[in-house]
Amino acid sequence: MNCDLLVVGAGIVGLAHAWAGARRGWRVVVVERDAACIGASIRNFGFVTVTGQQRGAHWRRARRSRELWAELAPQAGLRIEHAGLLVAARHEASEAILEAFLATEMGEGCERLDAAAALARQPGLRAEGLRGGLYSPHELRVESREAIPRIAAWLAERHGVEFRFGESVLEAEAPHVRTSRASYRAERVAVCSGAELHGLFAERWTPHALSLCQLQMLRVKPPAGFRLNAALMADLSLVRYEGYAALPQARPLLERLSAERHDALAHGIHLIVVQSADGSLVVGDSHHYGPVLPPFASEAVDRLILDELHRQLALPSLEIVERWTGVYPVSAEVPCLVEAPDPRTRLVMVTGGTGASTAFGLAEEVLADW
Repeated sequence: MNCDLLVVGAGIVGLAHAWAGARRGWRVVVVERDAACIGASIRNFGFVTVTGQQRGAHWRRARRSRELWAELAPQAGLRIEHAGLLVAARHEASEAILEAFLATEMGEGCERLDAAAALARQPGLRAEGLRGGLYSPHELRVESREAIPRIAAWLAERHGVEFRFGESVLEAEAPHVRTSRASYRAERVAVCSGAELHGLFAERWTPHALSLCQLQMLRVKPPAGFRLNAALMADLSLVRYEGYAALPQARPLLERLSAERHDALAHGIHLIVVQSADGSLVVGDSHHYGPVLPPFASEAVDRLILDELHRQLALPSLEIVERWTGVYPVSAEVPCLVEAPDPRTRLVMVTGGTGASTAFGLAEEVLADW
């Protein structure tokens, strides 16, 4: 079988490259080793995050990806669950970070809120200790476990992309690709295999000292009628997301949280809350690192995540309806990697858990540079 572009991996990074190729009129084949996409791309918040991404190219990449999500969603029949982001601030040091952030180019379109405005923006915020916050209009939220298979189906239906699920790529020496089921001739090959660090082209990843990050997440049922008007973050996010954390004003907050919230920081916990169509809340998350990670979730970590949720929202009762873990590759140096082992082949990896937020923009860059 011949194609213009063969994509290895049907997660969000692979789908982004398939769409970018289809938009150029290329014949695209996507080969995915599993019978369906079950990795990090469906285990996340479905949260297209712009505000807080690493300043510079990655932030611009997220802005472009958000534009592309807004273009794709109505065409593919995807529901936007809600839009925007509210960052709740409960420390004086947090307010200094938000002021500094708004003074940068990344603050364009964002709004500083006092406590009353934050409560008006999101009824149900816990009023005690609330100093205010930041509102960003840029973010979008989709249901990732529904969006990923829907995008694949839309690419097949509308753009003629051929998907080969349950098929492992054994060798890729472009233009020749051999899988467990077939052989292909591809003018270009994009390897987007996510957290698989020891498979195809493993030797190209070795110099980057990559590791894995495992996160824990929950789905909870809030009281009937509770509505989240935008995604919610809080103080812990300000010392984790690089767009805030790299600002000099972040140091005092980190020092205070290190003393007061050592338990949360030790488990890499910061709060993100988003809402689904059925009213349930997706809540997370934690971050643990290593070359290999056990598949066992910790009840103590889940409790810390829920404690942070209760710090931010005055919800009298919650029912946990789902728990899960996810794994993605991480680099201590860069938010994404693109390697070119030969002129026809690109290895593409998002290395900071921001695939949903940046993959569409990254794929455009990769194809433009080919």
